[in-house]
Amino acid sequence: MDLPAALRAHRLVAIVRGDDPEAALRTVTTLIEEGVALVEVSLTGRDAPDVIAQARAALGPDAPLGAGTVLTAEDAHTVHRAGANFVVTPAVCEGVDAARRLQLPVLAGVMTPTEIVAALRAGACAVKLFPAAQAGGPAYVRALKGPFPDVPFVPVGGVDAEAARAYLDAGALAVGVGSPLVGDAADTAGGGLDGLRARARTFLDVVRADGS
Repeated sequence: MDLPAALRAHRLVAIVRGDDPEAALRTVTTLIEEGVALVEVSLTGRDAPDVIAQARAALGPDAPLGAGTVLTAEDAHTVHRAGANFVVTPAVCEGVDAARRLQLPVLAGVMTPTEIVAALRAGACAVKLFPAAQAGGPAYVRALKGPFPDVPFVPVGGVDAEAARAYLDAGALAVGVGSPLVGDAADTAGGGLDGLRARARTFLDVVRADGS
């Protein structure tokens, strides 16, 4: 898949991690139903490869479906077998190289200018600025766009709806959002899907706005 084009078109990546595989799968499919086209299932969630495999079966062969927290070559091979067609890493790590060898596009985690350069050299097609809030928020993205005007930045970490708009206005290509969007919908004692749907609509309204 053309990950930068998908990020540019949709501007939102939902990050699903939870301790209940069935709830996590329902969360993925509900987000897709609401129009959140890019969903990443983090390997830190329970039985995440199975969640990815079941989501792939439900969504069909061509829908975007990401795997997150891919650190090692083994992780990359596992999510590839499960059906992920893009990979997200928390750092410039072995998972980036392995995913590229598997021809999976990579959104690689970075925080500093040196890591940005390393990620691009490793073959990442976009960079995940993480943890974005702690790195300096939208002002940091704006500063990075000076020396890196063409780098596709995707801030992740502490991105609520208000911050999402600010990051996009600062020049981010898209934003990645976990708990402010997903809440506890993917957990054993999670909330209902109505709340998830409402939050999804809020974020979609934000990222689809022109910012004017």
